[in-house]
Amino acid sequence: RCILFLLLSSVVQVVPAAYGLNIVLAGGTGSVGRALASRLSPFDYSSADGGDRVTILCRNAFLAAAPIRASSQFGWLGKSFLDENPHVSLRDWDGGDLLDIVGQDWVGWQQDALSQADVIVHVYGGYTEQKVMACERLVRESIVTVKNSKALHITVAPVEQDLAFVSPNCAMSLKKKRIQQCEEMVLSNCQFAKCLKIEANRMEQNCNDILKVIDELR
Repeated sequence: RCILFLLLSSVVQVVPAAYGLNIVLAGGTGSVGRALASRLSPFDYSSADGGDRVTILCRNAFLAAAPIRASSQFGWLGKSFLDENPHVSLRDWDGGDLLDIVGQDWVGWQQDALSQADVIVHVYGGYTEQKVMACERLVRESIVTVKNSKALHITVAPVEQDLAFVSPNCAMSLKKKRIQQCEEMVLSNCQFAKCLKIEANRMEQNCNDILKVIDELR
């Protein structure tokens, strides 16, 4: 028994005390998600804090991971991106619309992606009703599933002067309304939340702003 105790003690001592953060990017196959995921520190058992593990929720993980983009209707990162960023993984989810599921393996995404989440970043695009449905689904499931009581939700939306250039076929009033709906939903239901506005063509600064909020948890 003494030998077993000593062996277990030695195992515990070599395992790092912290493993960085578990970060979920909902809709992270777009330009913001791609840039942010690549800037987060890779998961590494040998480092002091272990680095970060990033899970990207997407509508179709198979297409998002394909070597060549097969459809403009779905987000895409590509095999080379995932090879270069081994701390990033893809997970199908329903996107809040159970009547329009396109992923092959979406069942159980809540437990797989959210249960250990420390940070949940809302970067899903579009300004249809689907955006609000995705936000509601994410908030509702995180309340039930996330084990970390201090998990942080971060919403990301364009500054108002850039809205005219984003989804130009959607009325400005609708875009403002849906952004506001999502932000109010997160702020009123999540104990720890931050709503950020980002500017077009300033990706480096946008990522730094998001990372600054995330780094406050470290």
